[in-house]
Amino acid sequence: MAKITLKNLRHAYMPQPKGPEDYALKEVDLDWQDGGAYALLGPSGCGKSTLLNIISGLLVPSEGQILFDGQDVTQLPPDQRNIAQVFQFPVIYDTMTVYDNLAFPLKNRGVDPATIDRRVREIAEMLEVNEMLNRRAAGLSPDNKQKISMGRGLVRDDVNVVMFDEPLTVIDPHLKWKLRSKLKELHQKINRTMIYVTHDQTEALTFADKVVVMQLGEVVQIGTPVELFERPAHTFVGHFIGSPGMNVLPAEQRDGAAFFQGQQVALEGPVAAGTSGKIEIGVRPEFVTLGQTGIPAQVRKVADIGRHHVVEAMAGEHKVAAILNGPAPQQGDTVHLQFRPDQTRVYADGWIASTPATEESAA
Repeated sequence: MAKITLKNLRHAYMPQPKGPEDYALKEVDLDWQDGGAYALLGPSGCGKSTLLNIISGLLVPSEGQILFDGQDVTQLPPDQRNIAQVFQFPVIYDTMTVYDNLAFPLKNRGVDPATIDRRVREIAEMLEVNEMLNRRAAGLSPDNKQKISMGRGLVRDDVNVVMFDEPLTVIDPHLKWKLRSKLKELHQKINRTMIYVTHDQTEALTFADKVVVMQLGEVVQIGTPVELFERPAHTFVGHFIGSPGMNVLPAEQRDGAAFFQGQQVALEGPVAAGTSGKIEIGVRPEFVTLGQTGIPAQVRKVADIGRHHVVEAMAGEHKVAAILNGPAPQQGDTVHLQFRPDQTRVYADGWIASTPATEESAA
């Protein structure tokens, strides 16, 4: 296992980058603690696979360093980094048995037969495939093939980090939950540093202790699932995490206050002094309610999803989503929107610019 440190890391695929826009990966500084479970989350093209390839040694960064437990491994090839990778498509040998597939990484390294047998059976027990050990891999279902692929990454005990690159892409939706749960359980048992790359927020939030959210080659926030949901540091995080995502509404700033549709909106706390740029209000649908007073809007759509209703209303030209647990209005109704103040924030050029009242008073 290893603590992974990324220092001043940047990467461009062109030979002579001239500005930030030429970099596929903008400056990244990260510390991943030994034994932690991390996720790299973001849409296609955001730089997460580039970052994964740099950590694994498949790509040498244009700038910066990668450290494993303080040792600079930036120029080391993959086979000298002791990394295990699990890819989108299961990497197994169909003609081999499950046992031989799991044993292969150890046989390749000259491990003695008794240790190989013990490790294979331990991993098979964890993955719940011990009854399949004598079966050929060709006849396995896709989810069991991916389990074996995971097992090949976990069977070695000299691995610094196990990296998962969209490992559930080819798995049927009804089986994804089982594999996510199994992966989380495995991490708790073996306590290895694990990095999980995905564009799926559910996968990231259910697996990781800490999630690194990326957009356009940049890390926009690092935090626990709760932190990312409750206080997005950037409007992109608010959009990307949550279903539906955070409402981001154009606003005006005057004397430290924010106004939407001409009405002052109560905030979590004051707007930071000197805030300028494109001003927006962010509030999650869970914290939007309907009352007798507030911002007038017309209901455009109501979705009953069982546990609650998702109401989509138009305040002028701007769509506002609300999640309601009680009775819901009808399409076409006029309603008044109210935002819970302690969950309503100001963003300037995408970045959070308001301060919680508790932080302000503590300061």
